[in-house]
Amino acid sequence: IILTIYARYKDKKDLEKLGVTPLPDNHQSDEYVYEIIVFTGQRKDAGTNSNVHFVIHGDESETHVRTLADPHRKILQRGGVDAFIMSVPKTLGFLNCIRIWHDNTGEGSSSSWFLKYIIIRDLQTMEKFHFISQRWFAVEKDDGKIERILPTASEIEKHEFSYLLTKRTYHSISDSHLWFSIFSRPPSNRFTRVQRCTCCFTLFYLSMFLNIMYYDLSNQAKNNNSTNSASLSVGSLQINSQQIIIGIIVDFFTFVPSLLIVQLFRRLRSRQKQLSPLRQALYKIKPHLQSQKKNNRKFSLTFPWWCIFIAYGLCIIFVGLSILFIIARGIEFGDEKTQQWLISILSGFFSSIFFSQPIKILSLAIIFACFCRRSNDDYEANEFLDNNQVDLNNDEEYLHSTKKRSLFTYRLPVRANRLNESEVIYARDRRLQEIYMWSIIREIVRYLWFFSLLSILTYTHCDLNSFNQVDHLQKYFLNSRQINSDYTTVSTVDDYWNWLENSFVENIRAQQWYNGEVPRNLSGFINDKTNRFIGWATMRQLRIKSQLCHVKNEIISTCQYDYSLSNEDKDPYQPGWLNETIETYSLSISQSFQYKSSKDLDTYTYVGDYGSYEGGGYVYEFRGRLVDLQSNLSTLHQLGWIDDKTRAVIIQLTLYNPNVQ
Repeated sequence: IILTIYARYKDKKDLEKLGVTPLPDNHQSDEYVYEIIVFTGQRKDAGTNSNVHFVIHGDESETHVRTLADPHRKILQRGGVDAFIMSVPKTLGFLNCIRIWHDNTGEGSSSSWFLKYIIIRDLQTMEKFHFISQRWFAVEKDDGKIERILPTASEIEKHEFSYLLTKRTYHSISDSHLWFSIFSRPPSNRFTRVQRCTCCFTLFYLSMFLNIMYYDLSNQAKNNNSTNSASLSVGSLQINSQQIIIGIIVDFFTFVPSLLIVQLFRRLRSRQKQLSPLRQALYKIKPHLQSQKKNNRKFSLTFPWWCIFIAYGLCIIFVGLSILFIIARGIEFGDEKTQQWLISILSGFFSSIFFSQPIKILSLAIIFACFCRRSNDDYEANEFLDNNQVDLNNDEEYLHSTKKRSLFTYRLPVRANRLNESEVIYARDRRLQEIYMWSIIREIVRYLWFFSLLSILTYTHCDLNSFNQVDHLQKYFLNSRQINSDYTTVSTVDDYWNWLENSFVENIRAQQWYNGEVPRNLSGFINDKTNRFIGWATMRQLRIKSQLCHVKNEIISTCQYDYSLSNEDKDPYQPGWLNETIETYSLSISQSFQYKSSKDLDTYTYVGDYGSYEGGGYVYEFRGRLVDLQSNLSTLHQLGWIDDKTRAVIIQLTLYNPNVQ
């Protein structure tokens, strides 16, 4: 319902875009008339609010500076097709080129313009001239030019594959893609957005109907999950390849009835015969043009206006039957088959939007570009080039009626503002600075949005147990209740070793219960019996280079250099910080004197109170039984693993407690 309301609203808005506009600078004494059709691209920021001026050069004459303008509606908008009537004193002859530019007066991105091409038709001889652009008129894009000279396109240029493919594809996406055309329908097309929305609604219900019929009749669907092991689980849903394939196949089966309804809507004739916008604009000054209309139109199958009731009736019948069967058969489905049915419907829906419809459009565009290279087929301009194309109801009158005034009223020539080279360079620099500024603002907004979202997710899911867990672990490992092993009172290296050997190492292994029983099934738990290790604990130290600490006199015997990236020690050593040793130690002891980088350890820089410390270092891993850990710590103490060159010792561990969120 919401989509239908939107479609009806846009249909009314499309009426404002119809019509052929007389240029405001036409002179009332000019007798020779040309029609100018301007095609603006579909790219982002392709439309413009700048004033566009042009000069047309012909064999016999040329125009003065003219301006594309319309006081009643916005023109030259993204994806728009705008038609104008230009009067001149006499014929220009064969048109050679058109010089076109804008004054860059639009604000921000609305100053740029992407011009696809222009068609100019001599309304006296009905000869058409094409001017192909496919370029930006923008100071910040392409080559930075806002003024170009477009020569008349030759037959070879009009038959180029790239030009025809682009031209056909743009038109097909906005008109032939059933789903996308609800949002991008050409305003001049009689196939309204409401009718397209109705066709999409019918197509979706037909897909639901065919899917439910398959799952109702197929015995294979009953044991689908048991026979197909290649499945993906998303919550309670089980998605497999067969369900997706069924949805795609059903999408192709619905193509025939949907094509019937679409063609029935497309080929409806208007209820009342009405002049085209071009004829309405010229009727007052050239009524004899009515009699000069040639009946050279190709035959095309059309239906009477009352067939619209048949089209809507078919849609109602298809939707009604689909709903009836869905209710009748769906209530017998279990959860498993219902999930399979829903997955097939969704796969068919997305297949229709992103697979079958685009393939149809691209295939037809390639076929027409390769084998049907008719350059005179201007699909986007049919309303303006064919005298009987527009269908306007009584309440949809031509917007640019003259209201009892002459069509060509005299107005002073518009003075065109033409930027010189220095002004263009200044405008380009200013626009690039503006783009850079907005990119920074957008990035700041994205970061603020991400930070806000992160804060909401973090602070709205807080649990009191989380605070209690952290508070418990701090008190547990720091051991502040025991005077002899209190970490908060550590002030020397010996105090630190005393805390490691007599407090920390005993707390990272589950020991006997309070009644003396041996802990069973608690491997990996710390001594509080509730928190379990993920991996193992590590002790990493960072040192400064030994060359910096040679004693130069007897007064200063300590190494006073601070830690930094430039003086960090990364050399490998033997146990005892020696280059060679004859004694043999365990592997864990030997490796604790070998430097490991942050990449090897998968660690990051740690920021402390007195400096920042890299993620690498000399690492001892607390792996093994409690007896082995106590023996290794005693050995490291004897070997002087922590000495006067040590600048930081970092203990890292990860714990999991299922009782805390």
